[in-house]
Amino acid sequence: MATPPTIASSSRRLSIFSSVAPWAMLAGAIGTEVVGTLALRGSNGFTQLVPSAVTVVGYVVSFILLALVLKTLPVGIVYAIWSAVGVALVAVLGKLIFDDPVPPLAAVGMVLIVGVVVLVSASGATTH
Repeated sequence: MATPPTIASSSRRLSIFSSVAPWAMLAGAIGTEVVGTLALRGSNGFTQLVPSAVTVVGYVVSFILLALVLKTLPVGIVYAIWSAVGVALVAVLGKLIFDDPVPPLAAVGMVLIVGVVVLVSASGATTH
């Protein structure tokens, strides 16, 4: 026979969710910003309806998610991760989707960006 949940067990689950949720929302903010930016490239200067709409929706959703994340995580950490990961993903996906050039020095820069994100993430950013 299962024991009914206690306040302590419910609190523990809520604590785990509340510590993971901001990072999941940050990942969503990064993903929607990347989709929006890639759609911007495909919008041909906002002359193509579908990519233009995807761009606007992607950026709006990204900023809503960022606003929610900033309720609990420090702005410096959030912005560093959001912008750095976004830049690296857009460059890699731009190469794969649009065959955009990625010079060797830029590739080294992206590797450094990823390293910085790892260091920032490992710095022990906590909720406020």
